[in-house]
Amino acid sequence: MKLHFSIHYQTTAQEKLHVILRRENPALAKRQVNIALSSTDGAHWHGEGLFLLDTPITLQYHYEVRCGAEVRRSEWKTLPRRLHLTPNANGYFLIDQWRDLPAQSWLYSTAATEVLRKHPYSRPPQKPFEKTLCLCVQTPQPNPQEELGICGSADILGAWDISRARLMHACAPNLWVIVLDASSLTAPVEYKFFLRHRTTGQITWEVGNNRTLNAWPTASGQTYLYNDLRSQFPPEQPLRAAGVVLPVFSLKSQGSCGVGDFGDLLPLADWATCTHQRVIQLLPINDTNLTGSWQDSYPYNALSVYALHPLYVDARQLPPLPDKEEKIFENQRRQLNALPQVDYERVFQLKLKRLHQAFAQEAEELLDTPQFHHFFQQNAHWLPAYAMFCVLRDRYHTANFTSWPQHPCFCDEELQRFCTAGTEQESSVRFWYYVQFVLHQQLLRAAHYARQKGILLKGDIPIGISPHSVEAWTDPHLFNLQVQAGAPPDDFSATGQNWGFPTYNWEQMAQNAYRWWQQRLQHMARYFDAYRLDHILGFFRIWEIPSHAVDGLLGQFNPALGLKREEIEAYGFPVHPSFTTPYISEEVLHELFGAQAKRVKKEFLEQNTSGAWQFKEAFNTQRKIAQALKMPSTPKQRQLYTGLLSLVANVLFVVDRQNPRLLHPRIGALNTSAFAALTQRQQHAFTQLYNDYFFRRHNEFWAQQASKKLPALLQATRMLCCGEDLGMVPACVTPVMQQWQILSLEIQRMPKKLGERFADTKTYPYLSVATPSTHDMSVLRAWWTENKMQTQQFWRSVLQQNGPAPQEATPEIC
Repeated sequence: MKLHFSIHYQTTAQEKLHVILRRENPALAKRQVNIALSSTDGAHWHGEGLFLLDTPITLQYHYEVRCGAEVRRSEWKTLPRRLHLTPNANGYFLIDQWRDLPAQSWLYSTAATEVLRKHPYSRPPQKPFEKTLCLCVQTPQPNPQEELGICGSADILGAWDISRARLMHACAPNLWVIVLDASSLTAPVEYKFFLRHRTTGQITWEVGNNRTLNAWPTASGQTYLYNDLRSQFPPEQPLRAAGVVLPVFSLKSQGSCGVGDFGDLLPLADWATCTHQRVIQLLPINDTNLTGSWQDSYPYNALSVYALHPLYVDARQLPPLPDKEEKIFENQRRQLNALPQVDYERVFQLKLKRLHQAFAQEAEELLDTPQFHHFFQQNAHWLPAYAMFCVLRDRYHTANFTSWPQHPCFCDEELQRFCTAGTEQESSVRFWYYVQFVLHQQLLRAAHYARQKGILLKGDIPIGISPHSVEAWTDPHLFNLQVQAGAPPDDFSATGQNWGFPTYNWEQMAQNAYRWWQQRLQHMARYFDAYRLDHILGFFRIWEIPSHAVDGLLGQFNPALGLKREEIEAYGFPVHPSFTTPYISEEVLHELFGAQAKRVKKEFLEQNTSGAWQFKEAFNTQRKIAQALKMPSTPKQRQLYTGLLSLVANVLFVVDRQNPRLLHPRIGALNTSAFAALTQRQQHAFTQLYNDYFFRRHNEFWAQQASKKLPALLQATRMLCCGEDLGMVPACVTPVMQQWQILSLEIQRMPKKLGERFADTKTYPYLSVATPSTHDMSVLRAWWTENKMQTQQFWRSVLQQNGPAPQEATPEIC
């Protein structure tokens, strides 16, 4: 049986079009067939492949442009083409169009097709026509009250009589199909698609000229497949949804165990339904058990990007305990649930104990079920390594794998030996398998329940990973473990933010098309239909801080175009080695330390050969100072601590991490005493250099960087992507997000327009998530009481109310 491919796509010289096919069966998906197409004009491409079949199969395929071995362009693959082949067919003729990102791609997401606009799907009837014509329409998900039809000049299409028109089958998300008997077709055949309202019968025709069928089967056994027709209905923006964002631990109910859990998501979905909300967004739910202390409560520092947090297990769904043990557990549960604040450590230990009890009761039987074997097969790329990591963390009482006496470096062979049945740690390994399987089942149940209610679950993807995480242990080559990720100074922090996470080695990740990110998102898509992409700016560039720094002032963007000496001097600014070392003068010391200046000079500083002050070797980095002074508690100690950190950062340039011949202006250098000490001419030159570097130099470069990474992420799943685009936002970010149709984040009290105090909600883009605050900010009612002048301004200018603002934000005000 032959497959004949035909597609119109304009290429340049040396470029060739290829079609890539693979079996839909996941076990065979890695085996691909590559068919090179041919063309006489670089625009009309044709090719064929021979398949020997004894049973029906389903293929997925896409087109890509290659120049030699280099893949220059690939189609939008989020919704793959599917092709059902039967052995008795004489041949399939595929007439395709190149697929780019659709104009309304949000209507192709599972958020739309599985929750907000769900259609019933069914396979079209496979009638044994002698000559078969199949039309497949890729279309934005229409309103569930509408169905898609076709009407045309041929009798089998109704002869332009709408009452005789044919309805199409919704056979997959955004894909409608009709199978026709082509025996009676004669040229010319014109047709159009239409939408019909199921209740009112109202017809909406697609816009534009009539379509024309120019080829159909001429021999018995042939099937002609127009596999990528696209509807042309007027664009619409009807989807709007209200919702709530919260951490799972805040969902504490009467039956909880000190914190909210996955079981509490079910009544939350009921509440959302009652209040006409359609979205529930959760903070990260990954395992963060690094130290066993309350510090693990921070949800953005995960032990694993895959594993779910044992804290969120619903004990009510575990097998019941014997009476005596049940009474003990119930007493402890009630005590923890009655506390005014979460006792993280006690709650976590009780949950872990309860899981161990359940493991002893049911693990042997549960881990031998087909459901578990399927779960293990799906998660084999991370689950054994996670279990081994947890066992070693508990054995050595630390997640810092570099200090483990054994297995400080990951090895596949050691993993297989460690997790093999019959070893001394077999029970411990199986315990963590059990924990993750139970959590998976509970979260999946909550996700299915929410979808049935028409509630969209939205997850959260943190930008960073812990330096002591499973992923840092198993794949160190994918990360820059010797530096720290953070954020440059902004309204939240004058010294920037140091998150302590390693940065990504994007060059390594690109080697296999960002598979690490794709697997991470595909795992998340089992539970969620949308996600918040934390700090999307990090996919353009990340603020990278050296390991010897404490705050964010000495960071540099990565990637970035560092400045050569000649470039700096071209601005009229002289390059001198002192500009990369702290500027320290008597005036600076007095300003920073006051009466403590003498002590600073005696304990921390020394004079060099030219008489200038410099730090002693033992204190010449922020990290050394932090280790020497520990945690300052008194105002005097804090003045000394912050002053010394500030003094270390009192430089005009930082040296490029990879190329010491390149320099980067220090962020915020215009506000330093090092800048103030320059001559007026030098200040003018440095200011021009600084503004060009931070606000103009990188725009096109960073847009290119993001455009390499984001498409791979966006096409990994059909989840709806919402980017957190707050902070020091380069000018290139918004156009790239608009190009890839990524929702932005809009916060009224954090306006993006320069000079605005409060953003105008009426000007928010349609593709956006609007919220009064984020998890990094105070909630609305708390914010109301923080600054009376600010609240009064909001009361008058935004809410347009007269008189003084009330002391409290009442429900009516909110």
